[in-house]
Amino acid sequence: MKQKITILGSTGSIGVSTLDVIARHGERYQVIALTAHTRVEELAAQCRQFQPEFAVVGNAAAAGALELLLRAMQVKTQVLFGADALCDVVKKADVVMAAIVGAAGLAPTLAAAQAGKKVLLANKEALVMSGQLFMDAVDEHGATLLPIDSEHNAIFQCLPHNFQRRPERHAIAKILLTASGGPFLNRSVESLRDVTPEQAIAHPNWVMGKKISIDSATMMNKGLEVIEAHWLFGMPVDGIEVVIHPQSVIHSMVSYADGSVLAQLGNPDMRTPIAYGLAYPDRIDSGVSQLDIAKIAQLSFQTPDLQRFPCLALAFDALRAGDTAPAVMNAANEVAVQAFLDQRIGFLQIAELIEKVMGRVANRRVSDLAGIMEQDALARAAANDLIN
Repeated sequence: MKQKITILGSTGSIGVSTLDVIARHGERYQVIALTAHTRVEELAAQCRQFQPEFAVVGNAAAAGALELLLRAMQVKTQVLFGADALCDVVKKADVVMAAIVGAAGLAPTLAAAQAGKKVLLANKEALVMSGQLFMDAVDEHGATLLPIDSEHNAIFQCLPHNFQRRPERHAIAKILLTASGGPFLNRSVESLRDVTPEQAIAHPNWVMGKKISIDSATMMNKGLEVIEAHWLFGMPVDGIEVVIHPQSVIHSMVSYADGSVLAQLGNPDMRTPIAYGLAYPDRIDSGVSQLDIAKIAQLSFQTPDLQRFPCLALAFDALRAGDTAPAVMNAANEVAVQAFLDQRIGFLQIAELIEKVMGRVANRRVSDLAGIMEQDALARAAANDLIN
C-alpha cells in the first residue's frame, strides 16, 4: 500500500523538494495533506498536481482565497486553517515531513510524535526548544524519528544500524558537523556592519529560505544543529565539533574510538536526505546527480572563528545551560533575523541582541509545551523591547 504523507510547510524549499521526490515515486507515496501559511497560489498549484485530501493555511482570509482558487481548478481538496488544523492533519498520515520554519513548527511536529508517526524532521526548532519533551514523546508513543537536515542525516547514515542514542556503547568519540561558513567566511568582521539582507541571503552552495540563509551567514544555523545533534544522538556537548568545509560536499562525519572517521558525501541538494528519509531503510532515486569527486578536486576544512561567528558560541552556551536557555536563544534569534530583514538592525547586531535577551530572560526548568511557549513569548517581548 502507498504511504500517506502530510507535508508541513509544503511551499518552502524543503516542501517543494519533498514533492519533487514524491512525484518520482507515485507508486510508493500518496500526499494526504499539504500546509502553508499564506502562500495560497503556490499551495493551490500543489493541490492541483497532487490532489491531497486536506490543505491547511494560517488564517481564515487565506483559507477563503485558497478555496476560490481550488474551486476554479475543480480541485476537491478540503481547506482548513489554524494551528489546531495543523495538529489534526498530521494524525491522518503515515509519514509527516516537518518542514515549517521556526517555533511555529513545534506544536504540529510534537503532535506527530505523540501520534506515533514516522516523523521526517527538517524543523530544527522542535528539538532546540523542547529537546527532552520531544524525545520523550518519540519514545513513549513509538514514533520513528528520522533527521532530514543534511548534516544530521549524514550522521545518521554513518552510525551503526542498531544505534540507540548511547554513543558510548558504540565507541563514538565525537560528531563532526560540517558548515559551509556562509557568504561572509572570508570578509573582515568590521566590513560586516554594512551587510545588506540581499547579500546575507546569497548562500554560496545551498538554495534555502531567507531565515535559514541568514542563520547560515551568522552560523546560528550551525548552533541550532549542535543542539539538535545533542538530542538526536545523545551526544554530550563536548563530543560535538563544528568544522568549516566551504565546498559543502562532506555533509558531516562521525569519529570512532579506533581512529576511524566515517563521512557521508554528496552534491549539496536536499532531495538526497529527503529521499533517504522517505524510503528508509531502502534507497530510491532522488533526482540528484552523482557526485564527481575528480571535478571537485579539493576539499578544505578549518576551525570556525567564534569572534566572527558569535552566534555559534551563544548556541554552545545555551546547550550547556540547558532547560529553557535554547528556547530563549531561538526566540531571540527569530526576532533578530526578522528585524535585520526589515532593516531595523544591522547584521552584527543580531548576535548582540540574542546575547542581551539571554541575559535578561531567566532560565527555567519546565516540563510541558505551555511552559516552553511562555519562555518563548518572554524572549520575543524582550527582543522587541531592545530593538525599539
